[in-house]
Amino acid sequence: MTSGAVPRTFWPFPACLILCLLPVLAQGEESRPGEPAHTEDTTWQVSVTPNYSSGDYGAGSKTTIWYVPLSLQRQFKDGDLTLVVPYVSVTGDCSVTLLSGVPNRTNHQCGSPTPDRGRRKRDPATPDPIVTNSGLGDVVLRGRYYVVDGTGLVPTLAVTARLKVPTADADKGLGTGEPDEGAGVELTKALGDKWVSFADAGYTFIGKPPGVDLRNQWYYDAGLGYYVTKELLVSGYYEYYRSLLAGYQAPQDFLFAVNYTLSGGWALNGSTQIGLSDGAPAYALSVGIAYGF
Repeated sequence: MTSGAVPRTFWPFPACLILCLLPVLAQGEESRPGEPAHTEDTTWQVSVTPNYSSGDYGAGSKTTIWYVPLSLQRQFKDGDLTLVVPYVSVTGDCSVTLLSGVPNRTNHQCGSPTPDRGRRKRDPATPDPIVTNSGLGDVVLRGRYYVVDGTGLVPTLAVTARLKVPTADADKGLGTGEPDEGAGVELTKALGDKWVSFADAGYTFIGKPPGVDLRNQWYYDAGLGYYVTKELLVSGYYEYYRSLLAGYQAPQDFLFAVNYTLSGGWALNGSTQIGLSDGAPAYALSVGIAYGF
């Protein structure tokens, strides 16, 4: 294990937390502020939400990414469990890597590991070629448990756990080749009949690939949503992630999202992301569809 690597004892923690919550979760389901309405007959949801992003991340050359996650979610009264299996296509010099679907500057290089240093160190004076690599991304298992159901001035509080399984090909720059584990909290508060506020924060233990000194990552976001109708929710968020490399700008962006609930268990969603720093993509677009059954 490389210096500073996350001990493998951390590996099962989020999965154990998720599994330990299963007996508490399995009691039915209900809607909460900012969520699509659930019905008694809707306990599963399958969705696909293709995302396209583009930016130079302060690296001097553009990286474009297609991230197409297929998600299967089990909904409960007091939370949910979600399995995400993504397809990824990255065009760039491999200096940007996806971690649980979020692009981050890692200064990785494509190519097979070398025996002594792991993956090749980047030489800033020698630009790397632009290549396109595609394939399976990192599989993610995440869970959420509602600790407090907000009433009056008290917000709804949920705890979250997340485990990234390193199924992406690191030699193609589709992932780091190491597992990540994280936990966080979510706050949601209805502000009258139309408005809803959101705030999330969390911490991720980043797996340490050989030859790259990646830092653990904390993040937070905050935003407001407005119900144009009972079925149509529009919302805006400010998002911040600690940079994985010391000395580089932290990814920051503004996200505008639209969620529309249709009849028959169907729902549509879309979003536009505008980068606010060199650590984030210049822009990203997504559109998705979900079906509950």
